Amino acid sequence: MFVSTRKIVYAYSMHNRQHEIGTILQRKFTGLGMQVRRILMICAGAVLMAVNIKTFVHSGNLFPGGFSGLTILIQHIADKYFSIKLPYSPFIFAFNAIPVAISFKYIGRRFTLYSCIMIVLSSLLTDFIPGFEITEDVLLSAVFGGLLSAAAVYLCLLAGATGGGTDFVAIFISEKYGRDAWNYILIFNAAILCAAGIMFGWNRALYSILFQFTSTQLLNSVYKRYQKATLFVITDNAAEVYKVIHDTTNHDATLFTGTGCYGNTKRDMLYSVVAGDDVRIVTKKIKEADPHAFVNIVRSQGILGRFYVRPND
Repeated sequence: MFVSTRKIVYAYSMHNRQHEIGTILQRKFTGLGMQVRRILMICAGAVLMAVNIKTFVHSGNLFPGGFSGLTILIQHIADKYFSIKLPYSPFIFAFNAIPVAISFKYIGRRFTLYSCIMIVLSSLLTDFIPGFEITEDVLLSAVFGGLLSAAAVYLCLLAGATGGGTDFVAIFISEKYGRDAWNYILIFNAAILCAAGIMFGWNRALYSILFQFTSTQLLNSVYKRYQKATLFVITDNAAEVYKVIHDTTNHDATLFTGTGCYGNTKRDMLYSVVAGDDVRIVTKKIKEADPHAFVNIVRSQGILGRFYVRPND
């Protein structure tokens, strides 16, 4: 049967068009699903944060770090000295106004918007969820409150957001100036705890230090985006391994050539510094590219020079 060239071209163009439309729709739905997952994780983090404040923090009379601790301190002062019950959310909104503006301009717009969801939702839930006591043991409140606080922040960080406040400041300083903002945040938190210790007793302040230490240590052990790791890779397939490192992490590498002492053979070693949260996936791909590669992973305490940091969206 004779089929005209025009019909063949038309059918082929329609097939391509349908394929393009299908690809676009697939990307949209994939992107939409990712956004929904991010929002759900942020909502879960907000619920955990609010429940933690109304249970462990409330029952232990603890003072968390950041703007949450400052707000709770102000609430305690108003209640003790003026017999006024102040809401939580207005102070959190006011304290976060400038950091949100800085984050929106310098860190990432979508990142800031998702963080605002966390700030608003956790603050409102803190005002509306009734406080209740899980344990009367202040030590247990400090330890498990710190664990729950770390879990809430971790969910937000995985979703590409933050709990706001001093987190915005820390990320801004880290990404803008390449410096660790921990010392600045530590001084701020220390000032809150000193004020709390003077006015409400040093026992609560010391337990609050334990609360913050537990939260920080757990978070540092599970979230590695702002940590750095040095890779030493001895391989017989340097070109392919370098391509894996570059394509996966967007970081460069330096090639050293030496001699393997055991077999007196020429060996290549690639040296590269990557983000901590890239280590697991890049080492897996390195072993796929060269199953016989020897990889030494060393945590980098600090680096000087240019280092690519994956931007927030």
